[in-house]
Amino acid sequence: MIIKLIHISTVFISFLFFTTRFYWMIVNPSLLKSRWVKISPHVIDSLLLASAIVLTIQISQYPFVDAWLTSKVLALLAYIVAGNIALKRGRSKKIRIVAGIVSILIFLFMINVAVTKNAMGFLG
Repeated sequence: MIIKLIHISTVFISFLFFTTRFYWMIVNPSLLKSRWVKISPHVIDSLLLASAIVLTIQISQYPFVDAWLTSKVLALLAYIVAGNIALKRGRSKKIRIVAGIVSILIFLFMINVAVTKNAMGFLG
């Protein structure tokens, strides 16, 4: 139960921090240059990943075996790519904003898949 609480908490914190950085990128990109802003996501996401791995072992369901977890992992990869474009690699502010919105939609999809255990989530 504690691992699930850690996982859900870090999901929330990770998303909250992503959306905060996305907002900063739009209104004041210089806020993204602070050392703590660059380090924090790695710490948060490492805890998130570790708790996810422990949970998969505890529930005996695994990506590329169980469809809903496969869907979440693939969506996570897309979220990482879109988030990277939104916060770093987008060549224009317009591209970054679109990538940020796509990231948020992918995140919502992952949450829906996790809650429903349906690989298609709200797309199905």
